[in-house]
Amino acid sequence: MSSDDPPPLKSLLRDEDIQRGIDESGIGMWDLDLETRALFWSSATRRLFGVAQDQPVSYELFLSLLVPEDRARTEQAIERSIATGCGFDVQCRIREQPDSGYWVRARAGIVTGKDGMPRRLSGVVLDIHDQKRLEEALRAREEHLRLILETIPDAMIVIDDHGIMQRFSSAAERMFGYREAEAIGRNVSMLMPEPDAGRHDGYLARYQSTGERHIVGIGRIVTGKHRNGETFPMHLSVGEMWSGGKRHFTGFVRDLTEHQQTQAKLQALQSELVHMSRLSAMGEMASALAHELNQPLAAISNYMKGSRRLLAASAELNMGKIETALDRAADQAIRAGQIIRRLRDFVSRREAEKRVESLAKLMEEAGALGLTGAREQNVTLRLELDPGCDRILVDRVQIQQVLVNLFRNALEAMAGSPKRELAAASAKTADDMVELSISDTGHGFSEVALANLFQTFFTTKETGMGVGLSISRSIVEAHGGRMWAETNPSGGATFRLTLPIAPTESLSDVA
Repeated sequence: MSSDDPPPLKSLLRDEDIQRGIDESGIGMWDLDLETRALFWSSATRRLFGVAQDQPVSYELFLSLLVPEDRARTEQAIERSIATGCGFDVQCRIREQPDSGYWVRARAGIVTGKDGMPRRLSGVVLDIHDQKRLEEALRAREEHLRLILETIPDAMIVIDDHGIMQRFSSAAERMFGYREAEAIGRNVSMLMPEPDAGRHDGYLARYQSTGERHIVGIGRIVTGKHRNGETFPMHLSVGEMWSGGKRHFTGFVRDLTEHQQTQAKLQALQSELVHMSRLSAMGEMASALAHELNQPLAAISNYMKGSRRLLAASAELNMGKIETALDRAADQAIRAGQIIRRLRDFVSRREAEKRVESLAKLMEEAGALGLTGAREQNVTLRLELDPGCDRILVDRVQIQQVLVNLFRNALEAMAGSPKRELAAASAKTADDMVELSISDTGHGFSEVALANLFQTFFTTKETGMGVGLSISRSIVEAHGGRMWAETNPSGGATFRLTLPIAPTESLSDVA
């Protein structure tokens, strides 16, 4: 080294107080002579590399202490600094430390002689192991979060306060048909049909100025638009967050197309099951209904035969008796027609239609079907219906199905009872509903039967299918009411159900 060259780093650190202060700070000093490859390490550098204070150090020793995959990279960075004069900055791992390498960061600059030629590479070594561990932990958490967001079925979209998309998950790519690179940086309104697309920026601005929530923090069903222009129903939940001092909104989107299709299929199946239940009830009542229908038909036949005999017996026509007989025959024909009409309405397959109906009339029509044969069984029917809550908003045939089922169950329950009394009563409740009760004097229920009464396929009958009460409860709940059963203290059972009272403005729609 010529006398014009700058003094090496070790000569500048001869002041023990300065060197001790730098060492205590944890910053290691090093100096590499580029001509001789002689290497100087301060005490702190030796501690970082695990080298004793009296052990000679060399360039080769330095490289050997690094993990194999970092050696070539570090050596190339040194040579590049020498060749170009650029600064040296490398993060590498020390091999002979635990955790598969101890992270340090070596920084240095080229020191040139008066002739401008590079003479030494002098710099510092910093302990960055804790920093690296934190970075790796952060990356692991970010990767874990990314994997979670990539695997959840709901799409996740993050927008800024101007509606520009910042994040677009894989589920969002599949749902909307755009790749992440195509969506990031564009307005989220591209995922909406009109008129929502044109109004979205105004929604954001209004929320930020007034704080009035329409969807932020409140999940709701909206319409999305696929890349191909097709629209689909989706459930959108939006949350608000602050990041880097800026407001962002995170939306979680669930495609409801399959859900709505499934719901439609379930409704169709439920409708079919309700219809089949009515057919099953008709099958069980077939014998009694045949007898009920045979009575007016037999009466018609008798009246017509009597009229024929009157006509044949005398030349002088007994017009009064003949007219009476024909009138009574016509009345019986009307009675038979009414029975057939009720049967046809009861078993018809039709869409549910809620209209304002009279509860008393529904009870009358349901009783004509469900209580067929009651007189032969000496069953007494007692009605205590409140006229003040007679108008209800229901599907007539479905509620008749519930009433017919309850009437038939009551008749069967009282078949062996010495006292056979059926009571039906109605009363208004506090929530604008009417509560209807149907009580019998039968055998009642056991605790086990009462607990499972409305379970599908549970039955106390020898030939029952166990779907009647389950379907009846489903029908009542679909009307916004509820249905339950009780055992009477004096014996027998009481079924109670609530139905909605028709609004006053709808009374003109009574059928």
